[in-house]
Amino acid sequence: MSFENILVEQKEKLAYITINRPDVRNALNRQTLDEMIAALHELEQDDSVKCIIFTGAGEKSFAAGADISQLKEKMMLDALESGSMQQIYDEIEACTKPTIAMINGFALGGGCELAMACDIRVASTNAKLGLPELNLAIIPSAGGTQRLARLVGKGKALEMILTGKIIEAEEAKMIGLVSEVVAPEELVASAEDMAEKIISKGPLAVMLAKLSVHSGTETDMKTALIIERLSQALLFESEDKREGTSAFLDKRKPDFKGR
Repeated sequence: MSFENILVEQKEKLAYITINRPDVRNALNRQTLDEMIAALHELEQDDSVKCIIFTGAGEKSFAAGADISQLKEKMMLDALESGSMQQIYDEIEACTKPTIAMINGFALGGGCELAMACDIRVASTNAKLGLPELNLAIIPSAGGTQRLARLVGKGKALEMILTGKIIEAEEAKMIGLVSEVVAPEELVASAEDMAEKIISKGPLAVMLAKLSVHSGTETDMKTALIIERLSQALLFESEDKREGTSAFLDKRKPDFKGR
């Protein structure tokens, strides 16, 4: 894969999608978004890739948000167009493979929304996160009003959105917006360690756990429990379940095949 605004790298079973616009703090213009989703689709179809990490080039910014020069020209119907940032982030969240946001610096606006669309967020101590869109007289509209409220609660989400508050990494961890905070020099190792832990699990179970959590939290408890039960029923018939239980009883490392 060859792109202008992103870098795609694979390390064995782990793949990186890196936003490569450090001169503009990795701002997310239309081309960058199109390249990101094209790369995601390619990696999702690659059986050798088991986990995908999103990050930004350089040490100052994960993604500083939407490209303001393009945003200035947006009109009413542009918010309803197909292939919007919201739809792209929905696809990232629905990816059948686990995703990790490795937040190195600023994650603001669309950058913060990108991080929230990933399954897990790991941040460096110099990370700063926020949804300052109201400063431009618009709202976070790539899932920000909804994902932030589900992650940190409605009250904290409203405080951050209405005031445009930008928070430090430690506060983000305290409120549940990120899972881990580490020194910048430890960020890659931390994210890759998280990825390796996930990759060591049965891939079908990882996929259905994602589906159960994401779909279940969007419906009532009874329906969510049905989704959970049906997911488990599928896994009970899998080769991986037989391998996982046999390996545990034999005191050996399992060899999962994703079947």
